[in-house]
Amino acid sequence: MIKNNGGNYRWYILILASLTYTFACAMPWISMSVLFKEISEDLDLNLVQIGTVWGMVSLAGILGILIAGGFSDRFGVKRNLTIACILAGLAGATRGLSNSFVTLSATAFLFGFMTSVIPVNVHKTCGIWFPGRQLGLANGVVALGMAAGFTVGAMISATVLSPLLGGWRNVMFLYGTISIVIGILWSLTRSEPGQFESPASHVNAVPFRQALSRVIHIRRVWLLGFIVLGHFGCVQGILGYLPLYLREVGWTAASADGTVAAFNGASMIVTIPLALLSDRLGSRKVILLIVMLVTTIGVGLLSIAGWAMVWTLVIIVGLFRDGFMAVLTTMVMETEGVGAKYAGTAMGLVFASARVGGFLSPPIGNSLASINMGLPFIFWAALAAIALISFYFLKETRGGRGKSIGMEPIG
Repeated sequence: MIKNNGGNYRWYILILASLTYTFACAMPWISMSVLFKEISEDLDLNLVQIGTVWGMVSLAGILGILIAGGFSDRFGVKRNLTIACILAGLAGATRGLSNSFVTLSATAFLFGFMTSVIPVNVHKTCGIWFPGRQLGLANGVVALGMAAGFTVGAMISATVLSPLLGGWRNVMFLYGTISIVIGILWSLTRSEPGQFESPASHVNAVPFRQALSRVIHIRRVWLLGFIVLGHFGCVQGILGYLPLYLREVGWTAASADGTVAAFNGASMIVTIPLALLSDRLGSRKVILLIVMLVTTIGVGLLSIAGWAMVWTLVIIVGLFRDGFMAVLTTMVMETEGVGAKYAGTAMGLVFASARVGGFLSPPIGNSLASINMGLPFIFWAALAAIALISFYFLKETRGGRGKSIGMEPIG
């Protein structure tokens, strides 16, 4: 069993994990969405090329996340997060050196590969330092950091930082520097509680082949991965397309970017309450079913929405985005047969599935705009609907009352 040896220090770890999501993942990632207008004019990109670049981050993450899962189980989260944040900072900064579609795609791919290592390790950090009933809360806090990063990044990257720093390239350099600082902070943290135990109970000492062989046969992990593929593909598609779409139909740049900020800002409000609610109710499946239903309807209606309705739908759909991921991640950790030993590998498979959706969804959806500019939203709503239907095959877990990462035997 994993003992809680962290004391008050674990709250510092949780804050750092949340800030890692904010500054090393969310802000440098979402900045591309609102900067695409400026980038496309500078590099002469069309809409499908923009969708391809946007999807490159997810494509790289498919392999990166699988590797990250095995590495987190084998080498520990502190070491992985230190290296990942530093390399993600360097990779993110190289985007600012791009001078063509090919080079931007390549640097976006490199950035996506490096940042994909971070989520698995962040959530496993929560599982190690906050086992048992507080796991949902901890995942909610780090998801709040992601939501905050998406919100602030969408608000300031194009309308504040780009004019202030002299263009989109310098924005990339700034975010890269901040990510490197986050990596240095991780290098100075204490080792995780599991490392104070005897070698026989060391949570991280699992060979990758053993972990993958164990997790790959768990049907529930694959089902959760398929669900998050639909959800993430839907969200990734609309976040990359919405600012461009609204500019095209006559919105100002500030208003168009503001919808992305509102989407993520709304998520900040509900992320922790949703995670806590899932802990209290002991029914994570019902919560996620409601979220997917709202997402499916809301995204579909964006195809015909006017000015006021767009704002309403963006806020409603955005309310549950990061809360959905927090609750679903907790479900992965609670899956029987996963536990502390295999949490990294299991999350790696699930998050890799999400990146498949994130890679395929934007260019396919954007290509439909040549037929009708509202049609991409119908496509992304269909992805969410497929994920919604998949819940029929998912058995319930008793969130916070049954098995969790802190309750699975190690030996």
